[in-house]
Amino acid sequence: MSERNHVVIIGGGFGGISAAKQLKKAEVDVTLIDKNNHHLFQPLLYQVATAALSPGDIAVPIRAVLGEHKGMKVLLGNVVSINKEAQHVELEDGKTVDFDYLIAAPGAQYNYFGNDEWENHAPGLKSIGDALQVREQILFSLEKAEQLEDPKLREPYLTYVIIGGGPTGVEMAGAIGEIAKRNMMRDYSTFSKNETRIFLVEAAPRILNGYPESLAQKAQQTLEDMGVRVLTDTPVTDISNNNVTFSEGTIETPNIIWAAGVAASPLLSTLDTEQDRTGRVKVTDDLSIPDDDHIFVIGDAAHKKDDDGNPLPALAPVAMQQGKYIGKLIKKEIAGNERTPFRYADKGTMATIGRAKAVADIRGFKFSGFFAWILWSVVHIFFLIGFRSRFRVFVEWMWHYFTFKRGVRLITDRFTNND
Repeated sequence: MSERNHVVIIGGGFGGISAAKQLKKAEVDVTLIDKNNHHLFQPLLYQVATAALSPGDIAVPIRAVLGEHKGMKVLLGNVVSINKEAQHVELEDGKTVDFDYLIAAPGAQYNYFGNDEWENHAPGLKSIGDALQVREQILFSLEKAEQLEDPKLREPYLTYVIIGGGPTGVEMAGAIGEIAKRNMMRDYSTFSKNETRIFLVEAAPRILNGYPESLAQKAQQTLEDMGVRVLTDTPVTDISNNNVTFSEGTIETPNIIWAAGVAASPLLSTLDTEQDRTGRVKVTDDLSIPDDDHIFVIGDAAHKKDDDGNPLPALAPVAMQQGKYIGKLIKKEIAGNERTPFRYADKGTMATIGRAKAVADIRGFKFSGFFAWILWSVVHIFFLIGFRSRFRVFVEWMWHYFTFKRGVRLITDRFTNND
């Protein structure tokens, strides 16, 4: 073992970045490995997908976030396996990187519940590429509808189906509702805003399952007031090219967006330790795996229960607190101090539904409407990394609020599934 411990961090998301920042001035060498060169603010991806923000507004190079620090290294690569016995990780190109401590924060991917072929017809929102694909599909459909004089023929192109009633699905449905009913429609002359149909589909009895029922009902009512049809107790049975099928029937549209659940990274199975049904690793009180206290799993990849016995949600604040905790733990352990268990400080949950519309549950206090939207906006701007990103997003939001215009309406590659 070298004189300085080597800490390897897999993933440049909220958890990985928080851990790396905490270890900047520690007496360790740090290597952060990510398959992308940028840190992505995933909670705002839907705004890229709906042409409200540009990719550069919510993504920043990892090297720019961490800056230049002695012993801090950023590696662009895809980790395919973790070898506990040899204490190294293996990259896709065959290279290996040794570690003394490992922090696994590889994030999650969308779970199609065994129907992987659905992904070709219903993209999720996990990357900038996903968001751009959805954005171009929406814009391309509007252009296609503009060229069709028969209302029956253009109906599929003015129909949007969002599958999954969690925060991402609700926010996406609200944003498309604003586009369909107000923002972009005035730029098209062939069809009217009343021709658009937006469906939010949820298999469970209600949307926003992890939120208080009163807020979920408020969110549903707000969406319905915006023209979104909320279909609960409606599991999807099949998705094919331009079609979504339920037990009650089929909706024809090329605009299908998946937001119905996530599964942990397949990389975690190489740890050969206990996982939950979605693939998340069951960690101990200090977020290490049961048979190796030098390997930590955090963020969307970790299954950790709170004091009430409920699994911690897959949210950015959870990952950030865990990353910070692990960074401090490693520094203290190197200094000879004992470990203390991780405790999550729940500061609340919130979801935006549209312009000046949101719901929030902050430590038992429930808000909705304009005040909740202001809270949501302030929190999300605060969490954005870098002054430039915060300023640009604030300006874009103010511009959109007062003008109702969305600025980033570009079709570049047309990688759509239209004929």
